Amino acid sequence: MTDQIRQFVLNEIPSGTLTPEHFQLERAPMPEPGDGEVLVKPLYYSLDAANRAWMQGATYRSALEGGMVMAGGSIAEVLSSNDPDFTAGDLVSGDIGWREAAALPAKNLIKQPRMEPLSHLLSVYGVTGLTAYFGLLEVGQPKEGETVVVSAAAGAVGNTVGQIAKIKGCRVVGIAGSDDKCQWLTDELGFDAAVNYKDGPVYKSLKAACPDGIDVYFDNVGGDIFEAVLFQMNMHGRISCCGAVSAYDGTPPPHGPRGVPGMFVVNRLTVRGFIVMDFYEKRDEALAEMQGWVESGQLKVYEDIIDGFENLPNALVDLLAGGNRGKRMVRAG
Repeated sequence: MTDQIRQFVLNEIPSGTLTPEHFQLERAPMPEPGDGEVLVKPLYYSLDAANRAWMQGATYRSALEGGMVMAGGSIAEVLSSNDPDFTAGDLVSGDIGWREAAALPAKNLIKQPRMEPLSHLLSVYGVTGLTAYFGLLEVGQPKEGETVVVSAAAGAVGNTVGQIAKIKGCRVVGIAGSDDKCQWLTDELGFDAAVNYKDGPVYKSLKAACPDGIDVYFDNVGGDIFEAVLFQMNMHGRISCCGAVSAYDGTPPPHGPRGVPGMFVVNRLTVRGFIVMDFYEKRDEALAEMQGWVESGQLKVYEDIIDGFENLPNALVDLLAGGNRGKRMVRAG
């Protein structure tokens, strides 16, 4: 076993767009686990828009600061353990960070089953898949025949949301950032329609794609797209607020969505923010249902895997620019 590891440190909190230069590759001593700790080696690193949000302030976790090891979730293998619930060779998930090994409290890790491919533990059976499942079914509560719209629809959560909505008998419209992605959503994933938000006014395109209005909106982006959807929500519509990618990187939008109080009241809308941990007591039930969909071919799994630990910064910057389809992750080299 080597006596050193590589790790990426966040040099400073970016004031504008995140770039690879905001990270510094360093070497550090191989950590040693203390009492109640487990030494783990990441196999796959999860990349998510939330990585950028953590740089803006406290969310459901403490804020990142300059000089800290970059945070991020991983699937990892246990190298050694000072906790009776874990042994060498176990697979675990947790916020392990951008480093080749870490010694962490056992209470911060979740034991995972062995499966092939292991990457599914980060995508469809990980936080990504569960976020889509609970955010749509528990928060959005779609009914058969209703129209569901999802933003960032070609991303990890968005494409899964749309597919689950189709499984539940809904009409599904995705919003994405290119004609190629829109065609992928309709041709490969079975969405009923897709809107390229870069191709003219979103409101007008959505109006054409959703002639009977919108019953459920799964929001990953906020900003102007949220506003365009809001004015087309049907009576008693539900909005599931998962993220606000439009405000994470670069210059924030000049204003929030307009017309919010009036539209909420007039159309009796329900708007609810959530994080996946809110529903973890139903995790096993959700995973069992999703596994059945995957095995039957109803739910397709799309993963965007980049090889090499050293590629983490570029992979995150590219994700924030919309360069991924499906769940992006980095496989340890």
